[in-house]
Amino acid sequence: MTRLTFLLFVFMISTFGLQAQSWGEDCITENERYRHALNEEFANPDESPLTADSLKTFKALPFYPIDTNFCIVTRFEPIISEPFEMATTTTRKPLYKVFGKVTFVLLGDTLTLHIYQNQNLMTREGYENYLFLPFTDLTNGEETYPGGRYIDLRIPLGEMITIDFNKAYNPYCAYNYKYSCPIPPAENALPVRITAGVKYP
Repeated sequence: MTRLTFLLFVFMISTFGLQAQSWGEDCITENERYRHALNEEFANPDESPLTADSLKTFKALPFYPIDTNFCIVTRFEPIISEPFEMATTTTRKPLYKVFGKVTFVLLGDTLTLHIYQNQNLMTREGYENYLFLPFTDLTNGEETYPGGRYIDLRIPLGEMITIDFNKAYNPYCAYNYKYSCPIPPAENALPVRITAGVKYP
């Protein structure tokens, strides 16, 4: 290896390291803001899904530590599908379409998740590009809500999309039975432990 080649190699490794560090810091900063906003929402009587009794003692949601391993940038694969009725915790059957899917490697496991679009919500102002990612994993019923968790997404502008499990949150019906919550389809059952996002006390 010539001296010039060696210097170029060192420069590339250093640049990649700085980019990875910056990306990790962005993930942490964004999640800190997200957690603050979510806790404020839960503490606000006008927005909170909590019951009146739970609201009186609420201080903060229990989260796993922020882990950049669970902040994943992956390729988004669009899917053309017909609307279907998604099961919920009540008799309500909202219409969804499978909008796309992602396949990624997480801590050595290759996983696939389907991403959905609510056919009614997409007609409301501000939700035109809203996507919905419900999933279950092996922490459910132990450290997280038995019925699975959700991640909110937006239609990506390009081929890549960020799936950040640190932003996984519980359905509102985890806190209050008055809500009707979608049940994650079986195709989104992950055979691994997702130790990121909101826990369930």
